[in-house]
Amino acid sequence: MVQVVTKKEMYAIDRNAMELGLTGEMLMENAGQAVARKLYDELTYDDRITIIIGKGNNGGDGFVIARMLKSKGYKLDVWLSVEKEAVTGDAEKAMHVYEHSGFQMRLLNEENLNAFKVSLAVSTVIIDSLLGIGMKGKLRSPFKEIITLVNRQKHVKRLAIDLPSGLPADGGKVDDAIRADKTFAIHLPKVGAFMYPSREYYGELDVVDIGIPPIINKKSVEKRFVWMPDDVIRTFPKRNPSSHKSSHGKGLIVAGSKTMSGAAIMAARAALRSGSGLLTVAMPEEARLPIANQVIEAMYAPCPSHEGEFAGTLPVQLNFDAIAVGPGIGRGEGSRRIVETLLKAEAPLLIDADALFHLAKMKDQLKSRKYPTVLTPHEGEMARLLGLPIEEVANNRFYFSKQFALEYGVHLVLKGPFTICTTPAGEQYINPTGNAALAKGGSGDVLTGIILALMMQQKSLQEAISNAVFVHGKTADNLISNKHSSVDVIASDVIESLPIVYKSIANRSL
Repeated sequence: MVQVVTKKEMYAIDRNAMELGLTGEMLMENAGQAVARKLYDELTYDDRITIIIGKGNNGGDGFVIARMLKSKGYKLDVWLSVEKEAVTGDAEKAMHVYEHSGFQMRLLNEENLNAFKVSLAVSTVIIDSLLGIGMKGKLRSPFKEIITLVNRQKHVKRLAIDLPSGLPADGGKVDDAIRADKTFAIHLPKVGAFMYPSREYYGELDVVDIGIPPIINKKSVEKRFVWMPDDVIRTFPKRNPSSHKSSHGKGLIVAGSKTMSGAAIMAARAALRSGSGLLTVAMPEEARLPIANQVIEAMYAPCPSHEGEFAGTLPVQLNFDAIAVGPGIGRGEGSRRIVETLLKAEAPLLIDADALFHLAKMKDQLKSRKYPTVLTPHEGEMARLLGLPIEEVANNRFYFSKQFALEYGVHLVLKGPFTICTTPAGEQYINPTGNAALAKGGSGDVLTGIILALMMQQKSLQEAISNAVFVHGKTADNLISNKHSSVDVIASDVIESLPIVYKSIANRSL
């Protein structure tokens, strides 16, 4: 797992590292040298390189990088964006070492503006060491103008140090920022690297180890991780040769209606493809035939219906290992009563889609549940649950996910780019897989089926959920890297391609 930090946490890491004996100068030198070593693989001696340096610690890293590159003989123009007197602290010391090493720099001021423009125009690589995690509010002059000039350059590689200048480290609204082709995150990636629109500016993300001991992370940072392929392989359940169908879970999916039978079909097929041992689908009587004709491996519990939706009663014993409710059930009064009934079920419960619509008015009932509950909202559904504008939720995905999970004691899967899986204890796991091919109807129903199946096969609910979300996204990634595009993939394609990912996990070749 890769840990992810907020701006506040990164400052705490620096403070705690210094208390351990790692001075600010040491950390800056380590950071600059570590990034420079990465840059050796990115650059050639034919490159014309421009590095733009600011006055803070990000600029100090830039001076170390510039010194290392010049020492190696790279062709490098170094531009300081402020007067020398404005550079203070550890950055000032790094600047003095750079100058005392016999290297030159130029001041980016009105007098030298044309020369700076020429330097950018002839560059093949621009290194951004202008603004770091301390950036807040709107860009001011001259940084806004500098960033505009950098972004206008064509046929140039833009490399950012820690994060592209202009971005808020914790995500949110973006005024303007360097559009990097690659970003070298110092020590740990920042939260904004996993939120949009910030992510659009990062390009490829490369995390640079600068020698801070892991004990500092444990002391300074909340449990917020990227769930990586190695984590999936390490935690994925292995089947015992002597197992039988009951060993892999007896699940119930409560889904579908006359006009939305496809939602139930996709959830059921995904659950079966993901290893569910025994699966029952409860649907309104009017939806039984279309669902049963498409999913012949499941068992069925037809329910009383009213105008094509659930009438409100669920004539089935709820003695299941896990239950999922929501895909295609509609928003009528009968469906609401079904959700209310299942909130009292003595089994792990996954709530999705239309069931989340009903849950918004009865969410306090979550607090009294004695069995695990999993919610899988997208940002719109999350906004409804919270009673907030979607934009506010989108700009604070990590915060609202954690607060809701803690308050209501649930596992919360906030879907979208970099889906966040939050535990009832507030631990957060970020999914790195998936693409825009999943942004269409049916994708959520497929994910519901996958999560339900893995919930019944793993002891750790967090691992089951994180693995399911990873598998869902990885399958979509495989589809567009082979014969599909993000335009033509449909939810059924994802279901049919799940075996490829499961085979890769079994072969430890994700």
